[in-house]
Amino acid sequence: MKNCFVPTAYVLLNSDLGSDESIINEVKEILSGEDITYEVQGVYGVYDIVLKLTSDDAEKLRAIITNKVRKIAKVQSTLTMMVIEEQENL
Repeated sequence: MKNCFVPTAYVLLNSDLGSDESIINEVKEILSGEDITYEVQGVYGVYDIVLKLTSDDAEKLRAIITNKVRKIAKVQSTLTMMVIEEQENL
């Protein structure tokens, strides 16, 4: 079977109370200029926003998460989960 792995990251964000919508809009604005695919949604539970990022370049994902997403104002904390390439074809 051909390896079709695409680097993927899930980022869970905690935000200041009532700032979810503005953060989601800022995420969309930041990522619209990048060569990546993304989904962003507000959620109920321990975290406020879930962001899924995919790109052909894992380093690019890491840089965007570290240098852009995590630095958005009103984001209190993040939890990033990178998909394990070796398990993709199990």
